[in-house]
Amino acid sequence: MIQTPTVGFEDRFPTQSQNYIIVPPPKKIPARQRVLAQWRGVDLSPLETAKAVRARAVGDVLPRVMTDLRIDTRRAEAELVKVWNSLIDPNIVAHAQPAGLRKGTLFVNVDSSVWLSEIVRYRRKEILDRLQHSFGKNLIQRISFRVG
Repeated sequence: MIQTPTVGFEDRFPTQSQNYIIVPPPKKIPARQRVLAQWRGVDLSPLETAKAVRARAVGDVLPRVMTDLRIDTRRAEAELVKVWNSLIDPNIVAHAQPAGLRKGTLFVNVDSSVWLSEIVRYRRKEILDRLQHSFGKNLIQRISFRVG
């Protein structure tokens, strides 16, 4: 005798334990959005909510803005110029200004090759010693002068 499989109630009507995709009930659309959708001829509310700018706390945004603007670097360079103007001989300050600080090297622009030669030959060590005394030997390790 051949046995035929019986089809039970569970086979025809799946129970909760079987895989179901639960769909949430449709959201109620406010009257204002329905009227706008009818007037426009298209419902743009999902697009509008996607493009809406969410308000964020200043404390969350400010560190990234400061990093993007490189405020710390600019503040350090401004401090470097102040110290340069106060520590270095006014004759040299009139012809040479710091241009930037990268990887321990201070770049200084000099307005003429005559002053470049004067500073490099006779004043480089004095300037480096004064700046290292003020900022520390790790921050300023070398000075590079260039005409510019």
